[in-house]
Amino acid sequence: MSTRSAASELEHGATPWLLVAALATSAPHVEHLPIWLSLLTGAALAWRTWLWHRHGRLPHQAWLALLVVGCIGGIGWQYRTLFGRDAGVALLVLFMALKPLEMSRRRDALVIVMLGYFLLLTHYFYSQSIPTGGWLLLVTGWLTATLIRLYGGAQPLPQIARQALVLLAQALPFMLVLYLLFPRISGPLWGLPQDAHAGLSGLSDRLAPGSISHLIQSGAIAFRSRFVGEVPEHASLYWRGPVFDEYDGLTWRLRATPASERPAPPVIDASAPAQAYTTILEAHNQRWLLALDMPTELPTDSAFGPGLEVLAREPLRARARFSFSSVLTYRVNQRETPTVLQHALRLPAQINPRTRALATSWRALPPERIAEAALDLFRRENFVYTLRPPLLGTDAMDDFLFVTRSGFCEHYASAFVFLMRAAGVPARVVAGYQGGEINPVDGYLTVRQSDAHAWSEVWLAGQGWVRVDPTAAVAPSRVEQGIAAALPDGDPLPAVVRLDADWARQLRNRWEAANNAWNQWVLGYNPQRQREVLSRLGLRQPDWQEMTAALALFSALTLIAVTWWTLPRRRRRDAVQSAWQDFCAGLARHGITRADWEGPLDFAERVAREKPELAALATAAASHYAELRYGLGDTRQLQHLQECVRRIPKPRRRTI
Repeated sequence: MSTRSAASELEHGATPWLLVAALATSAPHVEHLPIWLSLLTGAALAWRTWLWHRHGRLPHQAWLALLVVGCIGGIGWQYRTLFGRDAGVALLVLFMALKPLEMSRRRDALVIVMLGYFLLLTHYFYSQSIPTGGWLLLVTGWLTATLIRLYGGAQPLPQIARQALVLLAQALPFMLVLYLLFPRISGPLWGLPQDAHAGLSGLSDRLAPGSISHLIQSGAIAFRSRFVGEVPEHASLYWRGPVFDEYDGLTWRLRATPASERPAPPVIDASAPAQAYTTILEAHNQRWLLALDMPTELPTDSAFGPGLEVLAREPLRARARFSFSSVLTYRVNQRETPTVLQHALRLPAQINPRTRALATSWRALPPERIAEAALDLFRRENFVYTLRPPLLGTDAMDDFLFVTRSGFCEHYASAFVFLMRAAGVPARVVAGYQGGEINPVDGYLTVRQSDAHAWSEVWLAGQGWVRVDPTAAVAPSRVEQGIAAALPDGDPLPAVVRLDADWARQLRNRWEAANNAWNQWVLGYNPQRQREVLSRLGLRQPDWQEMTAALALFSALTLIAVTWWTLPRRRRRDAVQSAWQDFCAGLARHGITRADWEGPLDFAERVAREKPELAALATAAASHYAELRYGLGDTRQLQHLQECVRRIPKPRRRTI
């Protein structure tokens, strides 16, 4: 075998490093992959580990090719495509699992390391949290250490780790410069058009029994708000979302409005000062922005919808920050259009006869008394507030009001609106969130999916749209204290909501505050934030030319700083080279000068020929230097080399 071929062979001791790298980059994807592919990945890596341990032969490439083709076909069948986020990640994991089975040379190993770097990026398709970032940083260090082990030979683990940390530290300034100055794009960075927004949670565009009770079981954060001044009391925190006008007997839907029909701005008669606040809204793939009821100042690129909800121009597919002003005591649209009022009276024919009969008996009463009669019904009868209501039949309102009398907020809001419409009072269902919890660490009001709520609105002459929350008639603690105080212990609320221990709540608050800071200053570094940073650097309204110039300037300054920090320090601290140069200078005084091209071992052989009395000393010094520079030398060998320098005899003076 030629020297070049031998050098390209993969060292046996480097294989475990590569297998750990393959496992570390692939394992977190297990929860996103089909079970058969996860098992195949684990089996392939385990098989390669067994072959390494037994010094066994790698499988024939023809069998590997058949396996690859079969697995690609399986992925295509599983996802019905080979493109998109999920199918693309599955293919990368497959390649990472099977590549070690043909890994015999350094170039194969280099492919695994490069594939590992690329595969790390795909984890951000699914999560951009702090733990994900920490894990990816750790694995990036391992991949870098694997490269050092691959081309630097066997070395002590601390030495490899130190070199990897130095390389990453040198790259850190460039990363910061690119992060701050590289032009930002609007929208999510980690996403693909076909499936980038799958799995986003939040309120739906329709409301049926079980819609919100299912959402309640999630402890995920829906949004955070920070008020300018005091936070309103819990019972006043109604965050307005979609408003439902259309009812088919089971499901409430948004009223379809033509694109040419633009809702008129609401007429708001405020009887209290407006409160300003900023909301950081999580992505939910819908247009509503969940403002505190009733908003008076809206963010840019937003407008009121037909139900007085605040709508963005596009669905919210990335976490975003919005500023609002809202009033909590108000009258809105005291003069409503006939079209809106007619929609707020529509009901399907020939359903719920008992409910219709009850509502018809109230028609002689004023609208305010009709609403009070419905609330008295909920207070007087034995209605139960629960996440586990019985199933309802075809006449859902009759079953709920006269048979089961158990339900969640969507049941009570739906029944109340049905009664109002059947009695001739315009009404509609509003979905959103109610309440929230102040995080004392960062001062933000945290609103979770478990705070999702549904209530009603009725239109009263001279008052406009008036909020009525039927749930408050059955379970007042839901509005005053929160969902955990209103439901029995057996109902399936998320553990993060039912925390009782102070230490657990403090730990949760600190973790969520850290996540909030991460979201705002790292993940939320959008074009607006970048403009703020650049304005502090003197670039008020930079165009692409100024951005390019600033990026080039700061990159050059960073390169100069890293070069100044790296090269001079290395020269000053290279004790091995300094000791070898001192040894060569000592032999030069004996008339033996080392040529620049002459290696240490060749130089020692020449010293042995020309000065036999210095042969042993030169051989020892050259061996120590070669081991220190090219092998596994340690501090003790450096001491031996320095001792060789001290043992060089002084040259004899010539006598005349």
